Amino acid sequence: MSLNRQYDAKSVEEHWTTQWVEDGLYATQDGTPKDQNEFVLDMFPYPSGTGLHVGHPMGYVGTDIYSRLRRMQGKNVLHPMGYDAFGLPAEQHAMKTGEHPSIAVATAITNFRKALQDLGLSYDWSREINTTDPEYYKWTQWIFARLYERGLAYMDNIEVNWCPNLGTVLANEEVIDGISERGGHPVERRAMKQWVLRITEYADRLLEDLDLVDWPENVKEMQRNWIGKSEGMEVSFIIDQEQVEVFTTRPETLYGVTYIVLSPEHPLVDKITKSEQQANVKQYRETAMNLSDRERMKKEKTGVFTGAYAIHPITQEKIPVWIGDYVLPHYGKSAVMAVPSADERDKEFASAYGLESRQIFEDSRSDKLATKLINSGLLDGMTPEEAQKEIVTYLEQHNLGKPSTQYKLRDWIFSRQRYWGEPFPVIHRDDGEIGVVDTSKNPVKLPELDDYNPTGTPEPMLEKAGEWINTPDGRRETNTMPQWAGSCWYYMRYIDPHNKESLADFEKLKEWLPVDLYVGGTEHAVLHLLYARFWHKVLFDAGIVPTKEPFQKLINQGMILSDDGEKMSKSKGNTVAVADVIQEHGADVFRVHEMFLGAFEKSKPWSTEGINGVKRWLEKVWNVLQKVDSDSELDEETTKQLHRSIKKVTEDIEKFKFNTAITQLMTLTNAVSKLDNVPMELAEILCKLIAPFSPMMAEEIWCNILENDYSVHKQSWPEYDKTLAALEVINVAVQVNGKVRAAIQIDADEVDNKEIILERARTSESVQKYLSGGKVIREIYVPGKVLNFVLSK
Repeated sequence: MSLNRQYDAKSVEEHWTTQWVEDGLYATQDGTPKDQNEFVLDMFPYPSGTGLHVGHPMGYVGTDIYSRLRRMQGKNVLHPMGYDAFGLPAEQHAMKTGEHPSIAVATAITNFRKALQDLGLSYDWSREINTTDPEYYKWTQWIFARLYERGLAYMDNIEVNWCPNLGTVLANEEVIDGISERGGHPVERRAMKQWVLRITEYADRLLEDLDLVDWPENVKEMQRNWIGKSEGMEVSFIIDQEQVEVFTTRPETLYGVTYIVLSPEHPLVDKITKSEQQANVKQYRETAMNLSDRERMKKEKTGVFTGAYAIHPITQEKIPVWIGDYVLPHYGKSAVMAVPSADERDKEFASAYGLESRQIFEDSRSDKLATKLINSGLLDGMTPEEAQKEIVTYLEQHNLGKPSTQYKLRDWIFSRQRYWGEPFPVIHRDDGEIGVVDTSKNPVKLPELDDYNPTGTPEPMLEKAGEWINTPDGRRETNTMPQWAGSCWYYMRYIDPHNKESLADFEKLKEWLPVDLYVGGTEHAVLHLLYARFWHKVLFDAGIVPTKEPFQKLINQGMILSDDGEKMSKSKGNTVAVADVIQEHGADVFRVHEMFLGAFEKSKPWSTEGINGVKRWLEKVWNVLQKVDSDSELDEETTKQLHRSIKKVTEDIEKFKFNTAITQLMTLTNAVSKLDNVPMELAEILCKLIAPFSPMMAEEIWCNILENDYSVHKQSWPEYDKTLAALEVINVAVQVNGKVRAAIQIDADEVDNKEIILERARTSESVQKYLSGGKVIREIYVPGKVLNFVLSK
């Protein structure tokens, strides 16, 4: 047994990270049933050539810790990595440097892979994928063909965000205040012929099946809001003999309507606008229609009067018809009936233009629980619920309205005019028909281009591809797919990455789907997850995948911010390179420090203040485990401490509470360090417990200090005795500004750990509602008795 060795992080980490990759230590076995398998997935990265800053690996380290635990608990874990490498960044890099995107991407992937391996991440590298590999994207093209065959892909002339400088259409989310998020270029709205995917066909299922998955409720709510399902009525108004349908979720407010607002895009605008208002309307429409939906919803309400009047369907009153940019063309019926007394948007608009507001609710009690309708004709005296039933019946009986369901969700614009993307497997024939290429044998490969510079016109860059465009059967589609395409199904390819006959073998898909745990940032909480769920459901309907949903459990990691609390970015110059931290402190220290900064799901600033403390702890573990004495036995108190630690660390890793698991390991290490001799049983268990967090050091201790067979990461996870692990439970009162608001339970050995107490209190629902009333300026903790949050007045 080696004794009194100094720990050399650099040589140890280089040795074991290289050894693991060469041995394929973390390769996943196929052929085991689903209940023995666990699919742990990171949202795969874009392989940036600038390297990793400390914010990038947050999720990767978290899933690695979890995956290592689950393997040691006996699970067959699939934990893969790949690269989402098509898209605008590589194309922009090519334009700046003259380096072909394929070369830049290959270099970036090599560097990215090395950086991930240096962190000791336990990926199965034999399953690595790259969305720009033709053997990968031929199956992306194959899926598009299935969408087209099922009537879910079509071409349409549609309003889009066009950026001349970038030479492509941008999604609404890529445009901020009329400027492209990437590059800061002007963006204009214009009609263009685009490929569109009919995601709206799946709107109800995308909503209903959220009940099948274990996701954070805020993410589910974001998905629901994006889909925006509303149950209501279509009500008919007459404007100059033209019937206009208005959608409303509150038909009981019909008597409060004092004006109508049409979207600038409404097809009747030109027809109903009076001559004296035509110039004003034209100017307003040109401005409004050039704004993105997001801009229209966030800005001040503006509008213009058409000069026309609508006839109220019940009272026969004449009410003015306006145009307003806050009314969007794709929601409802592109028209709203405005009730300023019952709707904040309508109230704001009415106030801006001096329009009437008619009170239709009488509050008979101050808490408004007994609100009744007034000034509402046949609805007078009714509650809103009673009035809604009555007016729905009346409108249907008199053919003035009908029940309707509307969605905010729009079909997915799927074309891009840039070069670096998947080609469509489409041939436009001379007779106008569209043919789909059979890509299962050979992909439609992206042609080589020397010139990637946008022309400033909507003409796709692949129009420069010369002979590639023309085929014996017709002309190739020259738009490319958006970057979303490759990320919609990549998790499936990990299951069977080398299959040349199908995107994945169905039996293997049954072994691994759905993904058991999916971890990534909240920036993908809506679109990526929505699009992937849509494609998955299409493939489920086609009998290609065995499950309704792709991702069973979702965890969002928080961001690592700069030390001043700002988001890290190269442009701000506030990033900290992972390589620099590893060079100075080692990868194990980096891993533990990042997980120790705070709760996994919360954003927190990067700090180097505590990193030396982490380093000292790992050095203490190293030194302690060189005091092993095979003849020593565990005493009663250390045995209890050990079993409590096994229980705590196990449960905390399973819940992604890595910071508190590390705290427990530090406590255990302190207890062990007081022993003159460390029993082998204790040493081996401590080594196993630290292995998920500091895998390289643990491997070195297991193999070369404790002299066990390779590898610690193939050993069984220690189990605890419930009796020995049992702790006394203490109730701590929680005060807010001196008033007791709740109580939390803590284990007796946590009584002096203020950070654990604070976290437990902050995550308690009974405490959270009282903390929302102000800013916490001080926390006073009397150990084992009371925790007081002092809020600013």
